[in-house]
Amino acid sequence: MSKQTLNSLEQAIDNAQSYQEYKEACAEHDILSGARDWQQEEACDLYDYKLIRKRVNRIRAAKEKKDAASLMFILHEGIHGNLGNIANPELANHSKLGTKDLIEEFLSEVVGAMEFIYQADETEVDFYDKLAFFEETSHAFGQSCLMLSGGAGLGFFHAGVIKALTEQNLLPNVVSGASAGSIMAALIGTRTDEELIDILTPESIYEKFHRWGVWKGVFEESLLDSTNLENALIELFDLTTFEEAFNKTGRHITVTVSPADLHQYSRLLNARTSPNAIITQAVRASCAVPYMFSPVQLKAKNQAGEVVPYIPNRKFADGSVMADMPFNRLARLYGVNHSIVSQTNPLAVPFLSRTKKHSNGVFALTKRHFVKMLKTNSVYACDMVENMVTGKTAKMGIHKVRSIIDQQYVGDINILPARGFRNLAYVLSNPTQESITHLISTAERATWSQLELIERSTRISKTFDQYLRQLRVQEQERLHHEHELRLVSSR
Repeated sequence: MSKQTLNSLEQAIDNAQSYQEYKEACAEHDILSGARDWQQEEACDLYDYKLIRKRVNRIRAAKEKKDAASLMFILHEGIHGNLGNIANPELANHSKLGTKDLIEEFLSEVVGAMEFIYQADETEVDFYDKLAFFEETSHAFGQSCLMLSGGAGLGFFHAGVIKALTEQNLLPNVVSGASAGSIMAALIGTRTDEELIDILTPESIYEKFHRWGVWKGVFEESLLDSTNLENALIELFDLTTFEEAFNKTGRHITVTVSPADLHQYSRLLNARTSPNAIITQAVRASCAVPYMFSPVQLKAKNQAGEVVPYIPNRKFADGSVMADMPFNRLARLYGVNHSIVSQTNPLAVPFLSRTKKHSNGVFALTKRHFVKMLKTNSVYACDMVENMVTGKTAKMGIHKVRSIIDQQYVGDINILPARGFRNLAYVLSNPTQESITHLISTAERATWSQLELIERSTRISKTFDQYLRQLRVQEQERLHHEHELRLVSSR
């Protein structure tokens, strides 16, 4: 009977029409399969349960004494995303939902400690000491980013991922997009959560992108006419700059572009590196798949608000060729130390694993080592050939191939479309409303299985961000009040 019930629950999980239905079926499955019993057992060789128990007890003891200073010391001295190996992906493989109760307990205690410190009276903790604590500890802890890959027509899969994350309030504040992913990143950066949900529908996406590629001819500058794509981007983003988008939503969005010539490196366009660059042109450049769409010159607004060339005499193309997943540079810019990846790049998707399990057997270790050697040798071969050829076009082509091989295409949490020849059709053709509906639906389902892990991975950093934003608002109010008092006293 139990086996039949488990099979029935697995069918319910596969056929769930909403995340709530999915969660309820998973919770029942965990109880019946014994996974819930495993969660309640603290002892486990996959993480340092003794260290985590001690840390929980220290936090509780400080809270019982109402000692905010001790809580600040405890959190400041050793809180990080993988304390005691609690971020070990193997811990997510034993149940459909959740992980060890002790880990959940630890996360709840840390969040509670942050609330206690935030609420502490100024007689206990000076306001500016409190602000410094949240700034320093938040920076040391780091935050998560969402990276959206290229993928041409398959890139509409990202819409379902974004929708699922937004509905659960789990969308990171740092987002990058390359090629097709840049369109979705720009939508995130220029829309509120409510506006995002409204626009990420099959009807809305189809209306704007159903003819994103129109055939021009083999002997033209590019195979496809970009007019319809450009018109859609203008309608969506107009002349909004990265800085203006950030001021509206508070989200750090990055669009990656690749140079259309040699001796140049990919660029990350965002409110920090290029605040006055216009998003529309950045996205258009990032979508310029070599030979499919022509490269473009970037545009920006000058101090007078006039549209002018940005980086004159340079043209840029498809961001996914050289910077599909720019994790290292996002880490330097925004203190990112954890990544969520929605991966639709047709050069990577067929070869990536759909399972969360990480095999350590002899065969698996040998396979990983062989793949690393193959990648290294391929990069070496590209370097050798590039040095031997003389033509600029040939050098450029080899350089692009090298960049594609040398990239990392996965993150800490990966959301992927199912394998199948259908994906190739999505990549190469204009979308239909049916195809967009299917992509969004399958993306939501692929994201549901990761939402619990994403929530645990981002809970502390989101709480830091919440209190830090509130404290900075209070700081501005204080400064304004002090300024008003100075004006009154000077009269």
